[in-house]
Amino acid sequence: MLDRPDPDAAEPPFEQLRSQVARRAASGQLPAGTRLPTVRALAAELGLAVNTVARAYRELEADGVVVTEGRRGTFVASTSAATTADARAAADAYVAVARRLGLGRSEATRLVEQVWPL
Repeated sequence: MLDRPDPDAAEPPFEQLRSQVARRAASGQLPAGTRLPTVRALAAELGLAVNTVARAYRELEADGVVVTEGRRGTFVASTSAATTADARAAADAYVAVARRLGLGRSEATRLVEQVWPL
């Protein structure tokens, strides 16, 4: 169902998993209401530590991508908190502010990379 994180990638495994689920939910590959595997099952399937998968799930829930319903499980949320249109609007707003402040593209990108959590 999900791809195994790349151990040689710069991003930690939990972030690779989090971004993969978020992308697939936003694109419709994981439709709203899809039940995700349990933390233990997904950890075993992907060869990851249980805490790695648990952290990815917690961050996905905080972002509004998934909802956890107790013993029923974890499901893709009916509406993602970060749709493509929302992300584009946020990017447009950031670019407008960066230009107003006199920042170039490379400086604006560098600032985003500094605050992006690993």
